[in-house]
Amino acid sequence: MARHESERGQASVEFVALLPLLAAIVVLLWQAVVAGQAVWLAGTAARAAARAEAVGGDPVAAARATLPVALHEGLKTTRDDDGGVRVRIRIPVVVDGDRRVATVTAQARFRPQGG
Repeated sequence: MARHESERGQASVEFVALLPLLAAIVVLLWQAVVAGQAVWLAGTAARAAARAEAVGGDPVAAARATLPVALHEGLKTTRDDDGGVRVRIRIPVVVDGDRRVATVTAQARFRPQGG
């Protein structure tokens, strides 16, 4: 099939038109990765805080030590009545680092072993 002169460069124009959509998809996927990492880090911080609480240490300092500095600002650690610890962190936004999308909460508790 012969190509018409009026169609020359059409693929380039279509690709340029799709670039904003492709960029938005990449940003959304990266935001999902950041949110997943925040969930994982909240669990790690909660376990560290519960360990510290179980041995009489400072759970806030233990949770803070496990998190990257960028997540320290949104960190909130609370002690539960049953000896557990809750850690809440804010999920950073990929595009604008000053805003936050949501928070993630993780809970952990260490029980003394009988013996």
